[in-house]
Amino acid sequence: MDSSTMEHTAELNDTTLYFNQFVQPVWRIVLWALAYCAIVVASVVGNTVVIWIILAHKRMRTVTNYFLVNLAFAEASMSVFNAVVNFVYAVHNEWYFGLMYCRFHNFFPIAAVFASIYSMTAISLDRYMAIIHPLQQRLSSVETKVVVGVIWFLAFCLAFPQYYYSTTVELAGRVICYIEWPEYKAVNFRIIYHLCVTMLIYFLPLLVMGCAYLVIGLTLWAGKIPGDSSDHYREQLAAKRKVVKMMIMVVSTFAVCWLPYHVYFLMYVYFPHLFEKLFIQQVYLAVMWLAMSSTMYNPFIYCFLNDRFRSGFKRAFCWCPFVAEGSYEGLELKSTQRPPTQRSVYKVSHMEATLSSVQQLPGQNLEAGPH
Repeated sequence: MDSSTMEHTAELNDTTLYFNQFVQPVWRIVLWALAYCAIVVASVVGNTVVIWIILAHKRMRTVTNYFLVNLAFAEASMSVFNAVVNFVYAVHNEWYFGLMYCRFHNFFPIAAVFASIYSMTAISLDRYMAIIHPLQQRLSSVETKVVVGVIWFLAFCLAFPQYYYSTTVELAGRVICYIEWPEYKAVNFRIIYHLCVTMLIYFLPLLVMGCAYLVIGLTLWAGKIPGDSSDHYREQLAAKRKVVKMMIMVVSTFAVCWLPYHVYFLMYVYFPHLFEKLFIQQVYLAVMWLAMSSTMYNPFIYCFLNDRFRSGFKRAFCWCPFVAEGSYEGLELKSTQRPPTQRSVYKVSHMEATLSSVQQLPGQNLEAGPH
């Protein structure tokens, strides 16, 4: 957050006086603190369990789930390193954490969001290739790890200007953390950078995912499994619709959570004086809370919409009194599918991705990814 968002300047006897006008009552600070702490706890616990479920069980180590591990790591890290610090700085408008963490604080959120959204994009493209082009070779585990590494490298490159130009300054006895953008006569570097970031970590990946999932949805919704005349077709059709709804839910959740954040900072770029108003502090806290809350929803989606993840969460929380004894037996990840018949073996080369996406009945999802 740029320091001018929370700074007010008054002219008094030809002397510029900086003062903190954003002082809140204690009860309001307590409510916001509880709201932000809830995000951190839910995100860290939920995403840590997701990582454990995937890495601790060999059959969960699929291409899709490796990207889910990266997504969970990025979301949990952002909650730990930025959510609470953002809250403290927004409430007090004073920076307590030193220059190096000021740079990290401005750098890491962009890198983490980039890694999160492009992990989701990679999942959508992987699903697209598996369903629309099932005969083409899939990513290996090594190639998947390389893709994850490239995602983080590009994330660090995009976020580096925020690190490089971040600094701290003392005003009237208090320290603020802000980004001192370079000034060029020909171009406004700050505006160009914010527009590029918004495009690269929001609109572009959402466009790619939207197109990929639209094609997947149309294929699964309108398409008919070749050569399939079994009595289970209606069940498969219901499963198709469930997959499409799940895809829409995941993408829509991210889009809804982050849209106000990007609108807020685009408005700040073009209407900076609006951000000297007293009400803007509450707007910022609400917008940031909604954006940070996106880090805690995916574990709930996995748990409620996927049988294997649900078993994993029950195993992780077996010590809780409301988790019934023996209700997490499915964590052993034993396949409950029927033995393949000669006909299914014949069709598998043509229908691998379609069957894996369509026949996701409880207990049958091998990839266990909600994306």
